[in-house]
Amino acid sequence: MYWQPRQGLPYWNMQGAFRGPLIVLCDQVTASDGEAFTEGFRRLGLGKVLGMRTWGGEIWLSASNNLADQGIATAAEMGVYGPERKWLIEGRGVDPDMVVDNPPHATFDGQDAQLDAAIRFISEEIKAHPNPVPAPPPYPDKSFPASR
Repeated sequence: MYWQPRQGLPYWNMQGAFRGPLIVLCDQVTASDGEAFTEGFRRLGLGKVLGMRTWGGEIWLSASNNLADQGIATAAEMGVYGPERKWLIEGRGVDPDMVVDNPPHATFDGQDAQLDAAIRFISEEIKAHPNPVPAPPPYPDKSFPASR
């Protein structure tokens, strides 16, 4: 929804919500819920995934196996699959739409190739697909009907 004040330009009703393109960053140490989030983000068509293939550990574990020394032993219990009836993520990971690695030495020096690539991509998307507030419709006629 949009607001049209009596004077001035219209503006968007949900000022705090984001209306632009989205991208998710992932890498080879993205695991578990991070992988589920990345896979779900892509399946919902919310945007692109950029980075490196994720770790590939999406079998959920149980931590309810208590040991005599008060430790626990985790055991793989639940795998995940999609509506197409294929197992997801485990042993493979989530492949990004755009492969961008962060070289270790550059990362050590404070550079982030994935973040830089994501910013370039989003900037290009914003230019290619702007999302301006639409012009308001004509004001409705709220006058009283003419008397007979």
